[in-house]
Amino acid sequence: MDARFYRGLATTVLGLALLAPSALSAETIRQWQFAPNGETSQLALREVEARKPAANEVAVRVHAVSLNRRDLMMVAGRYGRGGTQPNSVPLSDGAGEVVAVGNAVTRFKVGDRVAGIFFEDWLDGAPSAAAIATARGGNDGGMLSEIVVTDADGLVSIPAHLTYEEAATLPCAGVTAWVGLFKRGRLEAGDFVLLEGTGGVSVFGLQLAAAAGARPIITSSSDAKLQRARELGAFGTVNYRTNPEWQNEVRALTGGIGVNQVLEVGGQDTLPRALQTLAFGGHVAIIGGLSGFASDVPVGTLMGLNATASGIYVGSRADFEALNAFLSEHKIKPIVDKVFELEDAPAAFEAMDSGDFFGKVVIRL
Repeated sequence: MDARFYRGLATTVLGLALLAPSALSAETIRQWQFAPNGETSQLALREVEARKPAANEVAVRVHAVSLNRRDLMMVAGRYGRGGTQPNSVPLSDGAGEVVAVGNAVTRFKVGDRVAGIFFEDWLDGAPSAAAIATARGGNDGGMLSEIVVTDADGLVSIPAHLTYEEAATLPCAGVTAWVGLFKRGRLEAGDFVLLEGTGGVSVFGLQLAAAAGARPIITSSSDAKLQRARELGAFGTVNYRTNPEWQNEVRALTGGIGVNQVLEVGGQDTLPRALQTLAFGGHVAIIGGLSGFASDVPVGTLMGLNATASGIYVGSRADFEALNAFLSEHKIKPIVDKVFELEDAPAAFEAMDSGDFFGKVVIRL
């Protein structure tokens, strides 16, 4: 999307009366909302009444949130069949401190450091249609708010070695990479892993794979980003701009064997090439559609390779907790590339849309 779109949002928002936190009463908070604007949405910073937690709920003072590609699609009115709910709160990913608990809550206490899970009602096991419908962002469960009130079951404790900014990157991108590689892909030490680009899911995949003793290979159009990837443990790197047939270079890096795991985030332009890199018995985690979602899965190719493909839509609370245990064990710190303040949220959306970042874009509240 043209960057002027987000600058237009910023102009619209700055016309509002923005209050400093000290100017707010104890009964009000600031939050960004999706305000209807024809077929798209505008970002509006509003002061709203703070809600006290009910018996099973927790109030969290959000300290940081992070952006994902789906957030841009929501602004543009291109996400999901139902679209974005009017005057709803953006962003699925956030971390903060518990400031109040309902009288029936036993999972958390005031002062605990927590993050919201992506699906508020998907706790473990297989998802249901009802659980999938509770994805945060573009509804009342969005995290771009100074305080959020949620069911205690919809939170996890965050690793002690992480800052709030780092922990805010985990709920969508981190869990997605974990599920794709370990739960569905059953990653093993020594596996070759293909990661496309240097956005949130791919950089998480790089860090997780390297920590597990696998051999990650990552692509980018930027040699500078590829250098950063090597510093994080990339076994091999390929510039797809200078190597248009990048799948051949990826396969060559494996000695011709092919990769065992693919985190497929590119969509219809990258899936055919990614499959050309795949080893016999390999696994493709189909995650995103940066170039549009591929309409056809090449069944013949998968059968010929005795390979598997999994559609990945984040994961459960149990998956998030498994990711956190791995991060704590290996002392992995997510890569936060750009940090914006609450008032500058439209600039964070613009930065996300530009692609000029490595890892994650974060907003601090």
